[in-house]
Amino acid sequence: MEASPEKYLPHLITEEERTHFEKKGYLYVPNALSDEMREQLVHAVDTLHNKSLASGRAQPGSQWGWSDFLGADDALLNLVDFPTTLPKVWGILGWNIYLYHAHMHVKPPAAPDAEEGEGWLEWHQDSGRVNIELETDPRPRLSLKVAYFLTDVSEPGRGNFYIRPGSHLKSDMDVPLSEIARDPREATADDVPDDAMPVCVEPGTAVLFDRRLWHSRSPNNSEMTRKALFYGYGYRWIRPKDEMTVEPLYDRCDAIRRQLLGAATRNNGRYVPSEDDVPLRGWLLENLGDDPTLAMGPRHA
Repeated sequence: MEASPEKYLPHLITEEERTHFEKKGYLYVPNALSDEMREQLVHAVDTLHNKSLASGRAQPGSQWGWSDFLGADDALLNLVDFPTTLPKVWGILGWNIYLYHAHMHVKPPAAPDAEEGEGWLEWHQDSGRVNIELETDPRPRLSLKVAYFLTDVSEPGRGNFYIRPGSHLKSDMDVPLSEIARDPREATADDVPDDAMPVCVEPGTAVLFDRRLWHSRSPNNSEMTRKALFYGYGYRWIRPKDEMTVEPLYDRCDAIRRQLLGAATRNNGRYVPSEDDVPLRGWLLENLGDDPTLAMGPRHA
């Protein structure tokens, strides 16, 4: 993070944005990526995808996902503390945060002989067992994702992901019978719940969404390949969700980026952080002034 206030402060979350996120569970950030940055990211994704095709880890014409890629290209690493989105993230979660999860996804056009329902299903909240083992209702937020759409998904039918606005405040939701059966051949567009909507955005848009927001995939019936990146931020006491080979990157990063990659002075520093554990907090104090949300909190535990 090149911690220049001029780069970050214009993108602080507004009260209108915060209210929308709290009520609906998501937030669009149009033009989060410049055309140049988007092209760099497309190149990075294509390079990794082509390597996977060559090695057999990906199959031609099939959807493909990958994680543990932050060291593969500077453009991917630079998204960790990107100026247009990180201020929104800390504005929602606070300063004791890091990147616990990142994956990329490539979704080619569906094959002409694909089953009608192929590509639908999987209405879910993120984080798996968290949604079973935490007993509060609604369950706690804990984390959010920033989705960067590198290709045009401004119309339905392009592999858009679907969301159910406001559903982050509901621990249980009705899902289509075809999903309960877990049989994609039984799923069709008619099974999309009435309260669901496709995320239709221009290339370069970022979409922040609460991990509790019920969301689903959909088929790509267009002639273009959908490419997207997902960066998940959570509190520093949450364990990584993916393989995250980040320690070798620390020498290339400043203190704030190291925090966001998971560095800590000691394990307990994730629960009871020192100033050295959370340089993002120090930067916020310096540039935003004293604020109750920046208080360090109790020094015991």
